[in-house]
Amino acid sequence: MIVSKMNAASPAYEEIIEFIASGTTPEAIVAYRPSPEAQERVLELVEREKAASLTASEKAELDHFLELEHILRMAKAKARQFLSGEIPN
Repeated sequence: MIVSKMNAASPAYEEIIEFIASGTTPEAIVAYRPSPEAQERVLELVEREKAASLTASEKAELDHFLELEHILRMAKAKARQFLSGEIPN
């Protein structure tokens, strides 16, 4: 089931996956921001969700992105700890 959901992933979702898969550094994680196009798409989906006009596939797209955003926030927090020396590399 997860594979079929990933095949239908949005470009914004794919962008984050590519960033993670390419390998990175704590500095790059802290500095990472989704592209303007990805940000616009997510904003559009959020606005449409508020207006209750999302399709089921758009709702899944938004949910996937929000899950990854949460993971990125957690990774950024951990990367900041590495960079501050709180956690040894």
